[in-house]
Amino acid sequence: MLRILGVDPGLNRTGYGVIEADGDRLRYIAAGVIVVPVGELPQRLGHILAALGEVIANTRPTHASVERVFVNVNPQSTLLLGQARGAAICAAVLAGLPTREHAALQIKQAVTGTGRASKEQVQYMVQRLLALAEVPSTDAADALACAICDAHADRLARLTGELNVSTSARGRHSRAAWRAHGAKLRAP
Repeated sequence: MLRILGVDPGLNRTGYGVIEADGDRLRYIAAGVIVVPVGELPQRLGHILAALGEVIANTRPTHASVERVFVNVNPQSTLLLGQARGAAICAAVLAGLPTREHAALQIKQAVTGTGRASKEQVQYMVQRLLALAEVPSTDAADALACAICDAHADRLARLTGELNVSTSARGRHSRAAWRAHGAKLRAP
């Protein structure tokens, strides 16, 4: 059984969600939003690091999953988001958690069936997949979706014999990796 911490990093609001995955069964553990106080950048990053450290201590995940940064039109925004993401990754690594990253398109695909899903569709599917009484906030839903994506990726890797497929920047699997995987499946 895996207990996965999903993180949707942000410099103003960082979403987190913890689920348990046992085969194809998913169970909600906790979710919320870390509201980052206004201030100097180092203190804001420190707040994310400390708050996620508390979440990890309280929920005791075995793995972490962080949403990969997308390239924004504004390079400064991308840089700041990357720093918030770095603080989240550091919190997981400091706690000794194996940490994986997933692109937003992969996360949406895993939860809704399409990489172009809206925030509302992600919220609705997270609520359904985890049998939640209420729709989670967008930041918490994105973090839970990241954890769900990681659970699916882990299960797929186990079913296919620890497939390690390289991906391009767009998240598409390389033809060579798929050919190698196909040959592996056909081998006696």
